[in-house]
Formats: sequence, C-alpha cells, structure tokens
Amino acid sequence: MTENKKNKKNPWFWIPTLYFAEGIPYVVVMTAAVIMFKRLGISNTDIALYTGWLYLPWVIKPFWSPLVDLLKTKRWWIIVMQLVIGAAFGGIALALPLPVFFKASLIFMWLLAFSSATHDIAADGFYMLALDEHRQSYFVGIRSTFYRIATLTGQGLLIIIAGSLESWTGLSPVEINVTAGNNIRNEIILPDAPTVTSISEKDELAFVVTSNNIQISTQNITTHEFDSIKNIVEKHNSESGFISTGNAAKNQDDTDKTDGWWTRAISKPLGNWLKETFNTQIKETDEKNLVGNIAIAGIMLNKKPEDNKEIVLNVQLSKDKDIKLISGERLVFNSKNFNQPAYILVQIDKKAVAAEDSIKGTSGNIQLAWSILFFILCGLFIALFIYHRFILPHPESDKPANESGFKIMFKEFFITFGTFFTKKNILLVISFLLLYRLGESQIVKMASPFLLDTRTIGGLGLTTGQLGFIYGIVGMIMLTLGGILGGLAASKKGLKYWLWPMALGINIPHLVYVYLAYAQPNSLLIAGSCVAFEQFCYGFAFTAYMLYMLYVCESSGIHKTAHYAICTGFMALGMMIPGMLSGWLQECVGYQNFFIWVIICAIPGLLPVLFIKIDPKFGIKKKE
Repeated sequence: MTENKKNKKNPWFWIPTLYFAEGIPYVVVMTAAVIMFKRLGISNTDIALYTGWLYLPWVIKPFWSPLVDLLKTKRWWIIVMQLVIGAAFGGIALALPLPVFFKASLIFMWLLAFSSATHDIAADGFYMLALDEHRQSYFVGIRSTFYRIATLTGQGLLIIIAGSLESWTGLSPVEINVTAGNNIRNEIILPDAPTVTSISEKDELAFVVTSNNIQISTQNITTHEFDSIKNIVEKHNSESGFISTGNAAKNQDDTDKTDGWWTRAISKPLGNWLKETFNTQIKETDEKNLVGNIAIAGIMLNKKPEDNKEIVLNVQLSKDKDIKLISGERLVFNSKNFNQPAYILVQIDKKAVAAEDSIKGTSGNIQLAWSILFFILCGLFIALFIYHRFILPHPESDKPANESGFKIMFKEFFITFGTFFTKKNILLVISFLLLYRLGESQIVKMASPFLLDTRTIGGLGLTTGQLGFIYGIVGMIMLTLGGILGGLAASKKGLKYWLWPMALGINIPHLVYVYLAYAQPNSLLIAGSCVAFEQFCYGFAFTAYMLYMLYVCESSGIHKTAHYAICTGFMALGMMIPGMLSGWLQECVGYQNFFIWVIICAIPGLLPVLFIKIDPKFGIKKKE
C-alpha cells in the first residue's frame, strides 16, 4: 500500500466504528455498572460512591491530554487504548465470579475509565488531523450519530442481553398463585417443608414449594399477631442464611473500631438523624402493616447444590396492588440450607374485599450472566483493535511533539489555564457549570436502582430486561429527540431566549419520579412514559448547557478548544460529587423523600441563571 493510500482512506470506513468505540466504555462505566452492581446486591450507598468516583478520569482529562501529544501518535494511542479497554472488559468478566468481585471489578473499572478517557482525547485529536475542514464539518453529524448509537447499545441492548442471560442461566421459574377473599378461613400457619420425592443425582436442580396456591382471608388481624408472625418469618430466614446481610454481617463493635473519623463524627450520626427524621418509607410501611391479613409460602431446593455455590431467588408480585410482598424478596440458597424451607410473607390490604395475584421467582446466575456480557465486550474491542490497526489512515501531521515543541506546549498549558480562570465573572461561570445539573446528577445514579428495587422498599420491581428497554432504548430515543428539538429551538431564538425555559425544563420534570415513588404504578406503560418524558425534557434542556459552554469559550481565541475541555471537566465534576453522595442520602431518607430533595436541588441550580449575561444573538442561525 502506498503512503498516499494510507493517508486517504475513506472516512466512512473508520469514523462510525471509532466513535462507536468511544461511546461504549463510557456508558458501561456510567450506566451499565450501576445496574450490574444493583443486580449483584450492592447497596445504593456503595454503588453511587464508587461508580461516582469513576467520573474522575473525565474530570481531570485536560491535565494529561498534553501527554497524548508528547508520547507517540494519536493513531497509536487509539489502537493501544482499544486493546487496553478490551483487556479491562476481560478483567471485569473474570473478576465477577470471585468472592471479592466488587473490589476486583472496580479495579478493572478504573482501568476502563482511564483508558476510555485517554481514547477520547486521542480520537478527537485524530479526527481533526485526519480530515480537512470541509470533511470535519461533513462528518460531525456522523460521529455524533454513532456515539449516540453506542450509548443506545450500552444503556439498552446490553442491559436487555444481560437480562436475557440472567433468565437463561437460572433454574426453572417459581410461580405460586395467591387468592384473597372474605369467604376464606382466617388461619395463618407456618407451612412445613415441601415434600421432596425420591430423586437421583441425574435429576436437575429445581425449586419445590409448599403449595402452588395460597389463600388469604380478608378479615383483618391485630398488630400484635402480624408483628409476631413477621418476626418469626424474618428470624427463620435470617438464621437459616436465606437473607444475605452483606456488610451488615460485620460485628458492630468491629465496624465502629474500623470506621474513620468522617464516618464516626459526621456520616453515621447525620445518616441516623436523617433516617429517624425523614425516612417516610419506613414509617409508612410500619403504619400500613398494622392492618390487613397475611399468608405464608415455603420454598426449598429439591437436592443439595454444589459446595460454595449460591442460588439467589428474586421474588416479586406485580398484578394486584392490594396484595404486597412483605418479606422474602431476595432469598439465598446454598449447600447448608437447601433442605429447609425459606418463607415468603404476603399481605392483603385492609380495604380489599377480594384480590388475585401470583408470586413469581426467578433465579438467574447474575454473576455468570454479566460475566458473559463482559466477555462479549472484550471480544468486540479486540476485534475493533485489529480492525483499526489496519483501517485507520496515517495523517502526515499525526506526529509526537519534539523537545522544543513540548516546552512550548508545557508553557502554553499554564497560559491556557491562566486565561480561563481570569475570564470575567469566572466564579459565576463555574457555579453555573457545577450547579445547572445538580438534580440530574443524583437522578442519574438512583433512577436504575429505583426502577429495579422491590416495591416493599419503595422501588418499582422491574426486571433487568424491562429496565434496559425503558431506560436504555425508549429513554435514549427520547433524550435524542429532545436534544434535536432543543438545537432547533435555540437556532431560531438564541440561547438567551431559551435559557430560563430550559433551566426549568431540566428540573421540573423530576416530579415524575416523585409521582412514581408515591404511586408505585404496576403499569409498565405508565413507568415507561414517565421516564420517557423526563429524558425528553433533559435532552431538550441540556442544549442550554452545551451552548453556554460554547459561549464561554467564544472569546478565547486560540485557546477555544482547550477552554472548552476545561468546561467539560467542570461538567463532569458537577456530575461526580453529588452523584457520589446520592446513594447514601437515598438510603437515609427513602426514595420518596430523596426525589423531593432532588426537586429542592433546582433552587441552587437556578440561582446562577439569574445573574449570567448572554448576547441575545448568540446561538441564532445566521442567514446565508
């Protein structure tokens, strides 16, 4: 192949795949990781804190971007980072089956985040070097489209695949019919262990139940009766090892000794006060449990599973709102408790005259399912590494900086930062960049856990596949449509005209999550419509944020690109810090009060909008 052909390869052969490769790792780190850790039983506090830290590489990206210019070519960085990304995906896949999967997978997540941020720097620089100005303008829409496709794939298709793998890797589903009526005898008993007929080692492992049909009388029982039976059920499940306590299994004294000053002096006391004062989810549940009637179902395995193997049964009710699952949402079976029944407790509402529902339990091997998914991603990026190794062009200008060039670049680096932080009203600019998405930064971390959590703790109880469809595919499509409409609107009237409507549009739609938390609708259509509406408004309102960053950098001259990169660093920081704390706050106050708090966060988010000055003509499309 001649040198000329190396430099003149058709951009259609590499721009779509390059920007698809740029989008996948980011959405996996920011969205898929949250869903995966939630399905693996990690607390909301830990999910938000540790996945929030993964924003850091994008926050500090401007600080090490000069190294990409100094060492090797942009093409070299792209190819090597895609190989490293593939290795990181493979490392996560291998880490998930381990007992210490959370810590081990986070190590590879960090590798994935840093290599992805470095890949972003190299890819965007390579785009400008490999194309002339005309082609850069022509393909800007193409690169954005394939980045969106990558986001859609990561938030939607990959999550749906993970959900399908979860179902495929488990035992046969459990289904128990539940019927409530006033003609049913008021009798509450702990069922004996299900009868297991003679089996051989060749028989498949399966769940057996005390009865395929359970009945509840609609005659109300006393609080004392309810509490007594509930305590018996929960004590049995806990002592038999059916309830995985996770971090709570640690001895309290040992925990207090190992806690740091921040936890002992601030985090724990403040968290306890918030729980006692604001966690209405707990208070409302206790109040509701004073009335109604209950029934108990028992489930066990038909034979002993392999040693050191856990089988997790996720249980939910979905049809009738009058019947609620009180205990037994997540049951862990192993070789030590397989021959004992795990109890599931359901309750009928005090006002119900009759009701009918079914208990559904699925037991997919969640770790195996997600491990397979990450092996697929590993293979994808190895293929992209090989493909781009041969297909990316070799621009003549793509060369590492020489020693004199580096000295100039190093000096320019500090000049760039100096000129940014000496801009007029820079504190107002930074406050806008940090606070405009204050509510959204917390919603984005807790939306998926909320949709996945069981109804008894305030969630909607969706499956992984349902979440992938609603939040990943429908939500992403509406986000894109909102962004397109926002761009068209701004081009007609300008940023100044639309700033306040968009600032309100990014905050007020969070009310749909307040509604979902209080109403807990059973309809997938209602839940999906609310998420779609919120994402559409977010896409529309985010236009103002992007345009304001461009407006800030408009007068930066030769430093325009570098100043924009600094703005994106503040953008990532504004998402990182509130997002890290969102899980802890949610677990302290419950989902209902958490989403009300998100609405309150609109106030500091709107304050900078009162004071910023914008040229009325900025953003309006100029006539030819």
